[in-house]
Amino acid sequence: MLEYPAMADTILLVDDEPNLRETLALNLRAAGYRVVTAANGLAALDLARTERPDLVILDLMLPELDGLTVCRSLRAISDVPILMLTARTGELDKIIGLESGADDYMTKPFSLGELQARLRALLRRIGPRQGGDEIVSGDLSLNLVSRRAFLRGQELTLSPKEFNLLAELMRHQGAVLSRDLLLTRIWGYDYYGDNRTVDVHVRWLREKIEADPAHPQRIVTVRGIGYRFEG
Repeated sequence: MLEYPAMADTILLVDDEPNLRETLALNLRAAGYRVVTAANGLAALDLARTERPDLVILDLMLPELDGLTVCRSLRAISDVPILMLTARTGELDKIIGLESGADDYMTKPFSLGELQARLRALLRRIGPRQGGDEIVSGDLSLNLVSRRAFLRGQELTLSPKEFNLLAELMRHQGAVLSRDLLLTRIWGYDYYGDNRTVDVHVRWLREKIEADPAHPQRIVTVRGIGYRFEG
């Protein structure tokens, strides 16, 4: 039986190509990760629920359930970082993958070195320091119990939606969150308004937390997709 370091990150590797799956798993284990594998979408969701991985490597083309469906299903139950692998190279495919909840995207063929570098980057940016009821990023902090926000020690006046939106962005520091995803998570599945509502609330937040709202450094726009919190 393989022995893993006590604090090894668990990676769920989902790919229906046996040779690629086994080779990647072998190399990732050699790099110190704990790796569990799935060959189809249904098995991937089952393992995600039981193993609670720290990161998911997800192929786009899968039997049973395709990668986009798996990605959306994972996003409904988890904030785990997702790196999508695919043979599709078009920009539209990349946008669709990111809109579905993926945090990063690699096309086949790829180098093992680049893959491992991207994994390390994703694991580093899972989120800012969180202490149960608090999220802290530099001089900006949120208390999730009292629902109070502070910037450089001064309390901010935020509406409930502004607070929830800022908390969602800070929880996923470094990750691109689409407008539709933010709309669903903050306003709910039954909200039928325009996703420009997100843009308006981001603008209001920038006016309160950015040194220069016209040139934001904390909440950055990712053109055509959504927003990324940089801290």
